[in-house]
Amino acid sequence: MLNKPAYCLAAVLCLAVTASYAQSGDSVVNKVTSFPMRLFGHIQSKTASLNQQLSQQTQKYLQKLQQQEQRLQKKLYSIDSNAAKKLFVNSSQQYTALLQKLQADTGSNHPKVMGAYQPHMDSLQTALSFLQKNQSALNQPAGSVTSLTGGSATSLTSGSAASLTTRVGGNLSPAVQAKLQASISQLQALQARMQDAAQIKGFMAQRQQVIGQYITQHASLQSVLGKPYAQMQQNMYYYSAQVKQYQAMANSPDQIEQKALAMLSRLPAFQGYMKTHSQLSSLFSLPGSSSGPRVLIGLQTRNQISETVKGQLTAAASGNQSGAASGATNGSGGAGVSGLENASAQLGSYKAKLSQLGGGGSEIDAPNFRPNEQRTKTFLNRLMYGIDFQTTQSTYFFPAMTTVGLSLGYRLGKGNDVGVGAAMKIGWGTGFSHIAVTGQGVGLRSFVDIALKGSFSATGGFEYNYTAPFTEYQQLRQIQYWTKSFLVGVSKTVSTKSALLKQTKISLLWDLLSYQHVPQTAPIIFRVGYSF
Repeated sequence: MLNKPAYCLAAVLCLAVTASYAQSGDSVVNKVTSFPMRLFGHIQSKTASLNQQLSQQTQKYLQKLQQQEQRLQKKLYSIDSNAAKKLFVNSSQQYTALLQKLQADTGSNHPKVMGAYQPHMDSLQTALSFLQKNQSALNQPAGSVTSLTGGSATSLTSGSAASLTTRVGGNLSPAVQAKLQASISQLQALQARMQDAAQIKGFMAQRQQVIGQYITQHASLQSVLGKPYAQMQQNMYYYSAQVKQYQAMANSPDQIEQKALAMLSRLPAFQGYMKTHSQLSSLFSLPGSSSGPRVLIGLQTRNQISETVKGQLTAAASGNQSGAASGATNGSGGAGVSGLENASAQLGSYKAKLSQLGGGGSEIDAPNFRPNEQRTKTFLNRLMYGIDFQTTQSTYFFPAMTTVGLSLGYRLGKGNDVGVGAAMKIGWGTGFSHIAVTGQGVGLRSFVDIALKGSFSATGGFEYNYTAPFTEYQQLRQIQYWTKSFLVGVSKTVSTKSALLKQTKISLLWDLLSYQHVPQTAPIIFRVGYSF
């Protein structure tokens, strides 16, 4: 009689273990199948955002430069109309053509990616192309599967493995295929936008050189054209820095992208695909490529360069010897000079091509120009979060207090900040014999920091403080307990070598309105703050 309950209990336990194990397998399967959708959606969202920002910034700077050229043309036209027509011929049409190309370029008409090499974008593009052409690469062995989220092998039952093969193996689902195609299109559009930006940078550099040469040759016009030309140079500098920032953002892999590339790199099929279809492999064969080393057309090997140098040196030596004998009759300069001239011309051609690709530097020849590094940052990247502390001793009217303030600042430039904040005043009692934690008031703040020299800055701000103890929110509505403070002083900022805290700020402030407070508050305030 006792065996039947035992058998029933064993059967229930087996069913429970089987159900739990099946749920665990299904959980792994769900993670595996949902990962491509999250990856493609993430790439699509990231590239679309960068594409839109780069497009907007490029359009804004192009319009600014066009307006500045129009001002230069108008000023020069009033002095020398013929020179203005010649210097700014077809300038407006060129700006219009660049704007139209920027707005219409989707990247579908670019057979090859040109310009500076973008390593992470090359890896992403190759990975997406591999997944599009080899969708069956997501098949897993029938006995086990590797979780795409954790990277550790998790054994599944034969039923779970069969379910995985049915849901993941073969072709991707239509929804995942749509996400994959959208991410590829957005990535191509971003690469096309970066190529357009490189071309526009080359155009800007060309216009800067042409106008600058004219102003240099006509020193009398420096006072008339110098200032608008300097503004034009500054905008070119900021646009070049902006493009570099977007390139850095595009080539900064996120966690999900790193995880996807790490998983794909374990597949031998992807390793072979990467060696033969990536942008880098189109220039140089990667080690281990089945195609073997390839020589670029027009690119000499080391042996060819060595033989060419030896031949040029031999020809130069013989040319110098023969030139000493026959130089008076035919004025020959020798083969060495001719070779140097050809090399110089070839180098000039390479520089011109590099300039067209936007590879030139962003330096400008304006000695009084100090770039503002914050102008190229996004609004969120210019925000600063901080916390500060201020302790006051107990007096006849007030207990010992610690004021804890939170601030939100906006960086205008190096050392120049504005912001707002709020504070909470915490009372600790009147001494060791009477310790009590109480709410002694709150405060609203505004501040301005202006850089002085080095790490010192002038600090000012207006504050509105509630200086009476309170136990509920309704008491804060009593206007008579709010006092005004106007603070001026000096602050010193010290960099903090910490992953959490970026800077430490020490401020010594003077409250100009403290003498009007009843009862009077301390006129000198010492604060220590930290920014994140």
